[in-house]
Amino acid sequence: MAATRRRSRRTALAAAAVAAVALTTGLTTGCDAVDKALDCVRTADAIADSVTELQQAVEAAGDDPTQLQESLDAIEKNLDDIGDKTDDADVNQAVDDLGAAVDNVRTAVRDGDATPDISPVTDAAGELTKVCTP
Repeated sequence: MAATRRRSRRTALAAAAVAAVALTTGLTTGCDAVDKALDCVRTADAIADSVTELQQAVEAAGDDPTQLQESLDAIEKNLDDIGDKTDDADVNQAVDDLGAAVDNVRTAVRDGDATPDISPVTDAAGELTKVCTP
């Protein structure tokens, strides 16, 4: 009888330990997902700020053409940050699309276009913000 109680008690303790580990893993995973989402939102917000600066740089390209390059560099840095922090397919696609749009603007500037069309950049940044919003 005492052996049966001990076995029941061990089984109950083992079940409680497994449940605690499962709960802790679930909470940690949930928090990790929330942290990643918040990182995505913060970085998307930083990209939105960089896109605003890009718009201003295009408007002032005649006065200071280096601002345009600096804005494009800032967007690319933020894209690298998001790409490193997520494995979400929609976010990665939005990052790729925005990266391609930035590359197109960079190419246009290199080819002598002082006021390139940045609407694909703003559209792609909007899509990234949309997919990063929890």
